[in-house]
Amino acid sequence: MRLRKLQMPFIHQAKVLVLLLAITLPAVASDSAINLATVQTLAEQGNSKAQNILGVMYYQGRDLPKDYAKAFEWYQKAADQGNADAQLSLGSMYYYAKGTAKNYAKAFEWYQKSAIQGDAGAQYNLGFMYLNGKGTRQDYATARKWFYKSADQGHAEAQHSLGMTYLKGRGVPQDYDKAIKWFEEAANQGHATAQNNLGVMYKNGDGVPKDYEKALEWYRKAADQNSPWAQFNLGQAYELGLGIRQDKAQSKEWYGKACDNGNQSGCDKYRQLNNDQDHSNSRGRVFINGVEYIN
Repeated sequence: MRLRKLQMPFIHQAKVLVLLLAITLPAVASDSAINLATVQTLAEQGNSKAQNILGVMYYQGRDLPKDYAKAFEWYQKAADQGNADAQLSLGSMYYYAKGTAKNYAKAFEWYQKSAIQGDAGAQYNLGFMYLNGKGTRQDYATARKWFYKSADQGHAEAQHSLGMTYLKGRGVPQDYDKAIKWFEEAANQGHATAQNNLGVMYKNGDGVPKDYEKALEWYRKAADQNSPWAQFNLGQAYELGLGIRQDKAQSKEWYGKACDNGNQSGCDKYRQLNNDQDHSNSRGRVFINGVEYIN
């Protein structure tokens, strides 16, 4: 079994538009057309919060045609005024080449501006950039610093990244106890990859007593969120009878789900079980407690 790699930085998801309007802008009527007109007027007048909202609306296609170039334009206006949300979004536009050319150095610049203001998402993204040497030099210690700042604000992806840092010994001595701690923090927030990784650690007995039943518990939580590696791991548990009764039909089902979600190992195992079944039918093979017998 393998642990999944870190996820990529994400486009910032702004608060629900109605809440933003209610909290950050003057009171307006509930009609979306009036709201849109108010946002546009305030944005044109230089209100950075309205400019950021307009960027979100263009980016998401909410009450306006989806237009990445215009989203970028309005994010830029708001970011230039120091709006941390817009700075994070602008960084991601550069990272993913949405409405502009891909530019990791610019992405790093804007993530850093937002992170310094305390945005947890930007802090995670900045850590990711340092970890992978994108837009800056690779620096595990600085990546870890920003992951901690983000994780301390409850950012699940940063918590998972710290778990991976200690699991792999990236710039620190390998420490299974700290890896478990941070995986649990993320897993308890529903982070599917952290849930799967906890399952792997319980299966292997890394930093915890080996416990197949706990491994299954975490695999299931992740598999219910369509984590392909968790689905593969469940398939393997059923195939080998790890913490659960051996069940080839269930094994094939989970391998198939993993395959459907893009896991090549799941595809390979699904085909293997199909071939074994066909071969077994022709030769009268049976499996008992994982041991093959031929009639």
